[in-house]
Amino acid sequence: MNRLIEKCAVFLLCLPGFLMAGSVAVPVLALLVAISLSAAAQLFTGSVIAWVLLFCGSAACGPLPILLCALPMFLYDALYERKWWLVIPAVAVAANIGDLTVPQILCVLTGLAVTLIWYLRVTGLSQSVDRLTTLHDDITEKNLRLAAQNKRLFEAQDNEVHVATLTERNRIAREIHDNVGHMLTRSILQTGALQIINKDEALREPLAELKNTLDGAMTSIRASVHDLHDDSIDLRRVLTEMADSVDKRFETSLQYDAGEHIPGEIKLCVAGIVKEGISNAVKHSSGDRIEIIFREHPAFYQLLLSDNGRTALSGGESGEVVTSREPGSRGIGLRNMEDRAGSVGGRITFTRSAQGFRIFLTIPKQA
Repeated sequence: MNRLIEKCAVFLLCLPGFLMAGSVAVPVLALLVAISLSAAAQLFTGSVIAWVLLFCGSAACGPLPILLCALPMFLYDALYERKWWLVIPAVAVAANIGDLTVPQILCVLTGLAVTLIWYLRVTGLSQSVDRLTTLHDDITEKNLRLAAQNKRLFEAQDNEVHVATLTERNRIAREIHDNVGHMLTRSILQTGALQIINKDEALREPLAELKNTLDGAMTSIRASVHDLHDDSIDLRRVLTEMADSVDKRFETSLQYDAGEHIPGEIKLCVAGIVKEGISNAVKHSSGDRIEIIFREHPAFYQLLLSDNGRTALSGGESGEVVTSREPGSRGIGLRNMEDRAGSVGGRITFTRSAQGFRIFLTIPKQA
């Protein structure tokens, strides 16, 4: 569109030369020929056809000198094609330029000069726009990279804070267990000993109340320690570390899609089953790929652990291979997984096929 607008402006520079002609038919014919050749050259821009058309238009200025008035249009198209020498035939056959009047010659020369200046300025502007566009694209790309890097840094920082928080919770849980728990246990034992050796009936009831209070405190402390410990388990990090530590002959992938608020007993169950399953795969699978998928659904948790080995996962330490779904054919490892699943109300299945071995666990959420 820009080229068409610019060419219309060049055409207006050429039009006075045609209007100064003495006759009407020849200038109009020459004008139509010039417009047709220029339009065809623009239609086939970048091809040999466009170059031939411009060359022919320039050469036609010999037998038809009035076409010299359209030379600025031909020059503009030739410059756009980056082949300015296509207008040389018009200069070579300009022997008949005497057929034009002085004002027409001045119009042609003015048109050529303006066209050349116009093209150079437009070309420079276009190059500047291209450079600015490239610079803008580079800056945008760098900003995107910087944003991505900042995001990774923030995520790493959040992860470090999260890990530090979990570590501190573990430390607090250990401190409570090792110090307060032990002191309460000693106090309970001492109270029990006092109850045994006490002969005073008046102290019997206070000692019993004291022991009940200490027992309640011990139960509360134990529950708090367990809650702290369960909250400090980052299941995603645990599964990631397990996947990263698998033997190098396996390509391990982990898909984790679950929230943060998972009960501690379910975390321990899933972590234990994944650990046992990976261990069995490393020992007994002939495959080279292990896939771990853990997802949280609205009503249940789901775990899928599979490998692509032709030999199924072993039953455990005994080294036996699962050949049926009867309990008697299972080894210690698979029975341990069943016990873990049963302890949280879950259901686990083991499937052997030509594609490998699969462990599938579902654990319903508590209402």
